[in-house]
Amino acid sequence: MRGAGRSRLRGVKYEARGRRRGVVVMRIGAVVLAAGQSRRMGAANKLLLPIDGVAMVRRTVSRVLEAGASPVVVVTGHDAEQVRAALVGVPCAFATSPDPTGPTSTSLHAGLRALPDDVDATIVMLADMVHVTTAMLRDVVVRMTRGDVPLVVSTYGDVQAPPLCFARALWRELLAWTGEGCGKAVVRAHLHEAARLAWPEAALADVDTPADYAAVTGAAGAG
Repeated sequence: MRGAGRSRLRGVKYEARGRRRGVVVMRIGAVVLAAGQSRRMGAANKLLLPIDGVAMVRRTVSRVLEAGASPVVVVTGHDAEQVRAALVGVPCAFATSPDPTGPTSTSLHAGLRALPDDVDATIVMLADMVHVTTAMLRDVVVRMTRGDVPLVVSTYGDVQAPPLCFARALWRELLAWTGEGCGKAVVRAHLHEAARLAWPEAALADVDTPADYAAVTGAAGAG
């Protein structure tokens, strides 16, 4: 029952469903942003390029699911039909960005609005973060299920970046925010009460150019 594990975290009211064996019972979903135009890759859509034998977007979404997030909403825009085709058979839902060329917030808002009402928190993930492993994502899920913070932030040296996890208590602020960076202003506002998970700086690298792709195809594989 919602409200069974209620606490107040420095002004943010956070509600969880209850506890089972010391773990807060929560439903944690995910929004995977996959709407971008991939301009720097040239003619190819980077999300459709193969890594470990599968399309990049399929590999990322599969890792999010394997980490325990459900439901997963994939936000499409550029090459939407091809991206959806690359995910055939993967148990995910879709939302469409109304402006794939606009700020990140446009796509994030579409994904948040597509999540069911019974989701307590959501991971936010970029589809091209190929060095983020299932284990990293699972640690984000596990940390949020402790139920004592409204936000889990991944850090790479001095940089805060996805995967992020926002409790529903912060979604209104996310929906009011406009800009780049996966809710950067909301992260900044609540960083003092967030749990931080530190990862190697190399894991932050995404794939934007043919050179990036050539580099990562030689290093991909770790799950």
